[in-house]
Amino acid sequence: MGRVQDKVVFITGAARGQGRAHAVRLAEEGADIIAVDLCAGMDSVAYPMATRADLDETVRQVEKLGRRIVAAAADVRDLAALRAAVDDGVRELGRLDAVVAQAGIAPLGRPEASAFIDAITVNFHGVVHAVEAALPHLPDGGSVVATGSTAALMQSADMTTRPDFGKLGYSFSKRTVASFVNDLAVALAPRRIRANAVHPTNTNTDMLNSAPMYREFRPDLDEPSREDALPAFHVMTAMGLPYVEPEDIAAAVLFLVSDESRYVTGQQLRVDAGAIVQRRAQQPQF
Repeated sequence: MGRVQDKVVFITGAARGQGRAHAVRLAEEGADIIAVDLCAGMDSVAYPMATRADLDETVRQVEKLGRRIVAAAADVRDLAALRAAVDDGVRELGRLDAVVAQAGIAPLGRPEASAFIDAITVNFHGVVHAVEAALPHLPDGGSVVATGSTAALMQSADMTTRPDFGKLGYSFSKRTVASFVNDLAVALAPRRIRANAVHPTNTNTDMLNSAPMYREFRPDLDEPSREDALPAFHVMTAMGLPYVEPEDIAAAVLFLVSDESRYVTGQQLRVDAGAIVQRRAQQPQF
């Protein structure tokens, strides 16, 4: 018996990266999956986004483990589309036990106000919509997990020298996810549905391994390569790591979905190799 045996988990942004890692890790421990992803690009995002082929690969990997998966192309900004995807998944799989609101974008390097809005509508509204679509199906004792970022726990970006409203929107959206989860935990507590956020540091995904991110870490170069940026990635962690792996985040998500965390709620769980503690030492709060 796995740690989430026969649970059904709804995951947004499941086509690749962290979302796929969550789907596969949960399936390894006995879960069935409802998976959605946009499977298209966005004008404000300068790196290639996931495709339908990526989502099909997630399906293949989950089914290879002997678990069931219902997958659909859906935009987290579209509440009706998410509701339809969840409803279809529940009809086929019979129940829903948890939601992992993972979908996110990083429209870095964009001076347009529209990039700020895109970051918020995907990274924050997408989390709210995922919860809203899942909530009618979640039983007492269910679980909500949202993906934040260490950016949520740092100071906002300085916009005075180089306007980057996509970066500002990313930081704002992730801070707002942290606040939402904190208060959502209170709202869901009477039903013992717990709500928690996971805040990763640099994670070895397509988002990190992209030209906009390389420029973020090496602004001194016009067209930095991964090799140029890699030494700078280390500044994000106290442990001297350039990044963690998606599977490291999936391990935390597995715990928060499993019954092992049945009384853990309202938490801001950092999987960051010391990224925050080295920047913001503080006394414990009791």
